[in-house]
Amino acid sequence: MVADVAFDAPIAHPFSYRVPDGLTVVRGQRVLAALRGASRIGVVVDVRSDAGEKLKPILRAVEPAPLLDASTLDLVGWIAADSATSFGSTCLTLMPPPTLAPIPRSGAVAGDRDVSPPELLIGAGREARLIERIAGAGTTTLVLSADVDGAARWAQRLGKLGHVVRLDSGVTDAERSQAWRALAAGEAALAVGTRSALLAPLPAGATVALIDEHEAAHKPPGAPRMHTRDIALERARREHLRALLSSATPSVEMWWHCDSGRVRLDGPPPAPWPAVSVADTRGIAKREALTPALARAIRETLTARRRVFLGVSRLASILGCDECGVILKCESCAIALAYSPAGRTLTCRLCGTAVPLMNVCPACRGRRLAPFGWGAERVEHAVRRRFVSARIARFDPEATRGAKAEAQRKAALSADVVIGTRGALRLFGPASLGLAGFVSPDQLLGLPDFRATERAFGLLWAAAERVGPDGQVIIQSQNPGHYALDAVTRQDLAAFYKPELKFRAELGYPPFRRLAIITVAARGGPESARLADAVTAALAGKPRLTVYPATPDRRNRARRIVVKGHADLPRVLAEALEGADTVGAARSRGIMDVEVDPVEWPS
Repeated sequence: MVADVAFDAPIAHPFSYRVPDGLTVVRGQRVLAALRGASRIGVVVDVRSDAGEKLKPILRAVEPAPLLDASTLDLVGWIAADSATSFGSTCLTLMPPPTLAPIPRSGAVAGDRDVSPPELLIGAGREARLIERIAGAGTTTLVLSADVDGAARWAQRLGKLGHVVRLDSGVTDAERSQAWRALAAGEAALAVGTRSALLAPLPAGATVALIDEHEAAHKPPGAPRMHTRDIALERARREHLRALLSSATPSVEMWWHCDSGRVRLDGPPPAPWPAVSVADTRGIAKREALTPALARAIRETLTARRRVFLGVSRLASILGCDECGVILKCESCAIALAYSPAGRTLTCRLCGTAVPLMNVCPACRGRRLAPFGWGAERVEHAVRRRFVSARIARFDPEATRGAKAEAQRKAALSADVVIGTRGALRLFGPASLGLAGFVSPDQLLGLPDFRATERAFGLLWAAAERVGPDGQVIIQSQNPGHYALDAVTRQDLAAFYKPELKFRAELGYPPFRRLAIITVAARGGPESARLADAVTAALAGKPRLTVYPATPDRRNRARRIVVKGHADLPRVLAEALEGADTVGAARSRGIMDVEVDPVEWPS
């Protein structure tokens, strides 16, 4: 017998091995085999009759039984094809740590069960409503969080309902394997994990719950390069599982699904909301970090012995007019142009269009064009100068690690005023703040990324949820009429998604079309450029594709090609790249990486 084995490697095809006498292996089983001079774990994708005398033998089986059945392997194949990720990498990333103990196979059996459509829970109390549904389901439930910390919190919360097993890296490998076995044997009814638990065995009619479906962390680097939301929904559809999702500000894609009736929206009447106001900073943003309105609100909040959060951004890569507030954008793509002070250029990260730095605003003809932004250090200095007796801390978890980050976190937990970036907001629970102020959210609204407004809106909304109903949210902006700010002010989600979907539809951005980023890198910039030219030429002749010119990364070592297509984009890309001889020849001299449906836009 010969077994075809797929490995965690960026290789599309499996490798064939002879099955030694006395060993029996089947599809979906992990084995140990020699690959390029090392022993590596792979998964058997096929077994066939063949002598295979010249083939290397499989060394041993990792487990005595397969972990994945045929339907799960089919799901893995869909994930791999739709995300342009190898089958082996996709499969092995979503399997539990190896164990010698037997793990029985168990999974949902597709049939004619009546399962309600996916449901999205929004608004106040959404997590409490989710727990109520889980408690009332009477079936096995798998809860998926964006990160390990979130998994730990949900394991604790669900512990009130019964015993909870964990499938994430926050517990030992032995505990994860034991949790997988307990689910497969029907001995566990509540499980919590991250995306690595997406293939965990579930009985028919089980529930899959996704927490904060809008979080970018649901699509981290590495295989499988697909959003957890999309895999969970596809698995629920195939195996007739109940899918529940929660979000404060759903992704535009998910809201579109709700609009089209594919997902049911569960949103209660609006809960009490803090007073939200927008302070117009046109003409004054460069002189003072705090407007009179925000400074007065800070003083009043501190006097009332309540806490203050001031949101800042480390990013200042865009150019805007300080007189009229306009952000300089690409005329074709309608996203902000990236500003390079060194090269004195403005460049579109989508189509690659570069224009020289201008001196006059194209909207108002003003001459006060400058990078947006007040950094955290400058804001801290301004706050300390005004409020000398307040306990003030700065927390930037995205930029600090280790002991320094822990010291910042501890200081922030006891501070009266916390000046921080997006991640610092996680320090505060619902309605725990007296004031949330945003010094310059235009930096976020104007990032050179078509998702910039969606992310900024999510941050502003999340801050408002953390302010008590008798508190305030003050947003300083040079674009006071922006629809994202208006939606937060009115506590009206639809007021954001309607114009945002219109913008996406007109420009052909997701969810109306799909995007892919192809990154090519060789030994140097010139060689990378030649490889990029070969890839661009292979794609240029394909119908229904929009291929943008290759652009260099910041270090000029790699080239990025953005491709826009339709639902079949992964298949069209695979056919074009595999069928082009010039690409195959160039690949031998470099590396090519394809990411479909990117969430984070490369800088």
